[in-house]
Amino acid sequence: MMNEASVDRIARAVLYEGYILYPYRPSVKNRQRWTFGCLCPRVYSEAHRGDGSWSMQTQCLVRGSPQTPLRVKVRGLHIQQRTVGVLEPPLVSLPQDIDPPCRPVDSLWVDDQHYQTWQEAVEQEIAPEPTTLHELTISPHQHDFTLPAHRSVEPIRNAADDIAAAIIRDRKPIEGHVEITAEELAHRLYRITVAVSNRTPWESAREASRDEALMRSLASTHIVLALTRAETGEFISLTDPPEACQPAASECRNIGCWPVLVGDHGERDTMLASPIILYDHPQLAPESPGDLFDATEIDELLTLRILTLTDEEKQQMAAVDDRAGDLLRRTESLARDQLMSLHGTMRNTSSPDGREQHNGGRSEQPTRRSIRIAGVELRTGDRIRLRPRRRADAFDLALDGQSATIAAIERDFENRIHVAVTVDEDPGNDLGAM
Repeated sequence: MMNEASVDRIARAVLYEGYILYPYRPSVKNRQRWTFGCLCPRVYSEAHRGDGSWSMQTQCLVRGSPQTPLRVKVRGLHIQQRTVGVLEPPLVSLPQDIDPPCRPVDSLWVDDQHYQTWQEAVEQEIAPEPTTLHELTISPHQHDFTLPAHRSVEPIRNAADDIAAAIIRDRKPIEGHVEITAEELAHRLYRITVAVSNRTPWESAREASRDEALMRSLASTHIVLALTRAETGEFISLTDPPEACQPAASECRNIGCWPVLVGDHGERDTMLASPIILYDHPQLAPESPGDLFDATEIDELLTLRILTLTDEEKQQMAAVDDRAGDLLRRTESLARDQLMSLHGTMRNTSSPDGREQHNGGRSEQPTRRSIRIAGVELRTGDRIRLRPRRRADAFDLALDGQSATIAAIERDFENRIHVAVTVDEDPGNDLGAM
């Protein structure tokens, strides 16, 4: 059965990828946030000739019966404006039901605490009612959703316990639609389609800026599909489909996202359609101390960069929002052995039965034991003489005539065969073999 904790860890990593990048404060690098899976209002996208997508679609394959139950969830970030305002003069208490008379500022110091005007985000989940494959083949499952507007005022008190300023958070409403359909392609083989669209009405969309559109957009949008009773069916990998399903897999159309199997290795009851391309059964490195919001970087590098920030830069980082502040505190509290574990780890990616796991993006195909080249059968462990082709690069030409040992024979996702060797005279060939 699905390991919900494992799935949620991956989904949250996708949700907050790019939320805020180093140097973790307003900067050129963070000038355009929310670039992954951002669905803006359709009226804005069409008025600005495609400036931003307003819909996404995932298609995937499932083996099952008409009674196989399916649950779909759409998750994303609802962006809100965070404005810091100065109260002149300070107040003893905030007025009820009206905004306090404050002057907006980009940033503010109150005693020794720094506050920053910027954008934040709130997690949202849209969960249509569960259904079955049979019901979906008869008629599409339609689900309209509304994410309501919200406004809150948080007082900022000074050392005298007066309210010197306030943080005003403002979210605009979002209206959207989810459509789920299924088509039976063959006996016990179905194609599932999930389409998500942002249909927020907006009269002034034509004159609006991108920042204004973001306030009505769902960012980091991704789709989770789960079979609530795994024994009744299983999803089929689109990254590495079995041969019989390859024609059907090639006809699946995914727009703005790509579906992969998630959960523990071998589980096939959950798919994650992500705006970030992943491999099947993706895993977070166990050495990672927590979310750094930038999975394209190396944890060790980002951690060291945070630790070398000046005191002023750290104060600015903590002022951005609660997540940036938590990241700073977590990084500064890392023990020495935790820091050392980020330096590097070697793992054996093959399972005991010789089938390769998905760690590192490998397929489930067994490693080949032999290959026939020019009529000669070669196996792992055989010693060979290297003879590069004429168009080889300089490094290959430097190995001309060297003796080597075949360490592995592997097939890539495009069905090409690669022979990995270790050079016998290389003093580090034992490390290469590992």
